[in-house]
Amino acid sequence: MSSLAPRRNSCRGAVCGSRASSEWHVRRRGSSCSYFPSGSQTEDFSVSLSQPMFTVTLRFLLAIDLWLSKRLGVCACEESPWGGIRPLVRLVELSGHVVPWLVGALYTLLRGETVAEQEIMLNLALALLLDLLLVRVVKTLVRRRRPAQNRSDILSTFFVERYSFPSGHATRAAMCARFLLAQLVDTGSMRVLVVGWAALVSLSRLLLARHYVTDVGFGLVMGYCQYSLVERLWLTWDCFQDIMLMRLRERLNRAYGGLWMADWRH
Repeated sequence: MSSLAPRRNSCRGAVCGSRASSEWHVRRRGSSCSYFPSGSQTEDFSVSLSQPMFTVTLRFLLAIDLWLSKRLGVCACEESPWGGIRPLVRLVELSGHVVPWLVGALYTLLRGETVAEQEIMLNLALALLLDLLLVRVVKTLVRRRRPAQNRSDILSTFFVERYSFPSGHATRAAMCARFLLAQLVDTGSMRVLVVGWAALVSLSRLLLARHYVTDVGFGLVMGYCQYSLVERLWLTWDCFQDIMLMRLRERLNRAYGGLWMADWRH
């Protein structure tokens, strides 16, 4: 009889332990600020000795990328460790969105007082459109899923894209920073502000858990290289006027030819 009591106690302890662990897993799954989206499968980083060295190294680097990105996502939601500064970080995120940059470039282009200013704003608008095209192509080819984001964001459904690699904010920040440094900024203090803004915009993508570290890093490199392409494809104001006049002349000729054919038939 004395030997049965410890067995019963051990069984009760095992059952209680299993219940506690299951409750802990349920609570963790039910958290409103999880890093991975609900219903999605996490990436498998298991390593086997039979795999090639390249595959082992790639899985190891992806595991580090995932771990570091998760540690940096301190503003993913209001319940995060730094959730109090989330509105400020989102304001920095908004400053790197393509809409205010494109609207500002077109407005300055239309209201420009000098030909040089209009030429710079014209190429900035074209550079922004080129950035959108290249980022969309790369995202469509890679198709990397985003980390989980705050579902309580009202505008996130409309302005957050589906794929993650590369970060469009990072490419835009790097390209615009290099563009401004080369064309408009000529003082040391303004250069520091421009570079600091690009760094903060890129960092906001990690703090809000919008992207992985590799997404932001590749985006910065891609945006930096995009400006070299913009310089090669630089469009002068005279060339732009010639192109517009040529297009207008072609449309007028088509319209006049259509009217002439209609009169001839009648």
